[in-house]
Amino acid sequence: MQLQKKSIEGHKPGQHLLITGGVHGDEFEPMAAIRRLMQEIDPQKLSGRVTLVPCVNEPAFRRGHRCGDDGQDLARTCPGNETGTVTEQIAFALSTLIRSADMYIDLHTGGTRLAVLPLSGYCMHANPQILEQQRRMSRAFGLPIIWGTDPNLEGRSLSIARDANVPAIYTEYMGGARLEPAGVDAYVHGCLNVMAEFGLLPGPATAPTKPPLVVEDNRPDSGHMQLNHPTPCEGFFEPAVQLGDWVKQGDVIGTVVDYLGEQKKVVHAQYGGLVIVLHTFARIDPGVSVAVIMEMSE
Repeated sequence: MQLQKKSIEGHKPGQHLLITGGVHGDEFEPMAAIRRLMQEIDPQKLSGRVTLVPCVNEPAFRRGHRCGDDGQDLARTCPGNETGTVTEQIAFALSTLIRSADMYIDLHTGGTRLAVLPLSGYCMHANPQILEQQRRMSRAFGLPIIWGTDPNLEGRSLSIARDANVPAIYTEYMGGARLEPAGVDAYVHGCLNVMAEFGLLPGPATAPTKPPLVVEDNRPDSGHMQLNHPTPCEGFFEPAVQLGDWVKQGDVIGTVVDYLGEQKKVVHAQYGGLVIVLHTFARIDPGVSVAVIMEMSE
């Protein structure tokens, strides 16, 4: 399996930065941003090399879906299998590419069914030098929320980077099945800013206008969005909160009702914090997360 990519070689030696989008086929801002980066990065100003992959998961993109035909989530399948299913083969190719890099940025959104507050995140790496570089990357990227989480989650692009000691961050920016121009702009600016921060482009990097909200939580499964406030049943989800709301433990996040509205299940906040992800697609399957709350006090 070959990933469609473009490598830009600088006029001076330097680090190798990998930037990927489209790990999920319904996340569109990363794809558009990386195509813009292909045009905007000037090799004459570049030190090192940048590898750009706008759509890692082409089979999922052709379906307009998070996953490809085999139903496997690429972000849970790494390091994959060179001779496995299509998603396993893509995961193998992606993992190989990540190991070749000196730094890695993986761009995401909430896709078709979720909306996510703009944030950058990283695993709380055991190596303090790598952890600090990831913090620098997130600060330079410039999104309003920075989230450090459990370093032991497996199957992900960042899992491969962690094991290869490649400093890596991921980003999220809204979603909801739209192509948000502000998200594309933020991603282009963020990637260029990281490049300036680490000397791939002339600096200095642009400082954010407002200090970010920084939360680091290395407890088991922190950052595992799919485990956060799962719905108890199939049905029609009616949220009682909005993205960016602060909630207290026990607050109603929303309700799941049947087709006639006669059966109703209420989902309560398991702890207090900031609503950073909300399920925006009304139909919901059992066990799917209705919301992610970044646990903290207001």
